[in-house]
Amino acid sequence: MIPRHLKPTLEDRLKQFPAVALLGPRQSGKTTLALELAEERGDKAIYLDLENPADRRRLDDPVAYLRAQRGHLVILDEIHRAPEIFTVLRSEIDARRRAGEKTGQFLILGSAALDLLRQSSESLAGRISFLELMPFQPQEVLPVEGVEAADKLWLRGGFPDSFLAESDGESSRWRAAFIRSYLERDIPQFGVRVPAGTIERFWTMLAHTQGGLFNGQRIAQSLGVGWHAVSHYLGLLGDLLLVRRLPPWTANIGKRLVKSPKIYLRDSGLLHSLLNLPTLNDVLGHPIAGASWEGFAMEAIIAAAPDGTKAYFYRSATGQEIDLVLELSASRLWAFELKKSLSPSVEKGFHVACADIEAERRMLVYPGQEAYPGAGGMEVMPLLDAIAATGKAGSKL
Repeated sequence: MIPRHLKPTLEDRLKQFPAVALLGPRQSGKTTLALELAEERGDKAIYLDLENPADRRRLDDPVAYLRAQRGHLVILDEIHRAPEIFTVLRSEIDARRRAGEKTGQFLILGSAALDLLRQSSESLAGRISFLELMPFQPQEVLPVEGVEAADKLWLRGGFPDSFLAESDGESSRWRAAFIRSYLERDIPQFGVRVPAGTIERFWTMLAHTQGGLFNGQRIAQSLGVGWHAVSHYLGLLGDLLLVRRLPPWTANIGKRLVKSPKIYLRDSGLLHSLLNLPTLNDVLGHPIAGASWEGFAMEAIIAAAPDGTKAYFYRSATGQEIDLVLELSASRLWAFELKKSLSPSVEKGFHVACADIEAERRMLVYPGQEAYPGAGGMEVMPLLDAIAATGKAGSKL
């Protein structure tokens, strides 16, 4: 079993807040983690899957049902199926507060961040905390499976059923079915009336430009739709936590800076499936390999960052660039260059960019196993070392 790194944080939040929302794409492990918590609490927890008609019927009278569960942790899975429940949760949380029950009352699971954030923030302001559970990350897998599993995780991605499949072929088939299910079932479920073929083509176009600047106009022309439609598609895949829109760092430093976001598919396995790259050799032989590993490493580092950290990239109009900038606080910026090569190096522009933003640390992250000092105050380090350093950054805040 691979322990989820978010579990201790989730338990701490339940001790602090009346409600916690656990966000993540489908099949990323939210339900498994929630059921694990429920099992540890025994008869003090109850789990409801709101896609299950029998569980939905329990909430025919939600006020009476939730009142009867006082003293229990109530886990509500696929909450988007019952959006009307949020107003009931607010009144029930307030009633429990008056009765002295202040924390650990509700755990809400959702697959669409924006919709859930909007509904819950309107109804549960000050009563709810949000956590994001993405598929397996290197910091979860490699301590259990060994560093030799890094390429397997990169190829297959972190969705548990994909990573744990018996073979690369089985993993590839699972991901193909997962993508088809999202296109034909999950996206329409959120009220989106866009042909599945159009979203698939858009998703695949993003895969082909992994790590590149978003050019909505060009994509709109290729799809034969308007720019606003493309913006809507991007927002949809971002809402479903499948795509990361990495904004540029644009503080006023007296230089012209790029202002378009970079786009990354958040799971490397889905990226490889959309590009029809079922084996590691296929990936390594494809031009996308470097950008794919960059996105893989970036997601792991961002996942390890302390609460409140903001992620950006930096690129000046004259080409000085930083792959990833973490803003730990207004005065603390860390700069990361992410390289697939086992003999990594950086261009002079990286150091110029680090000087521009006054980066506190400069890190060159690569898939090797040795950490060593580089030129210009740069630290060359394996991915797991960069993840560990980022996770400890919060201790200085």
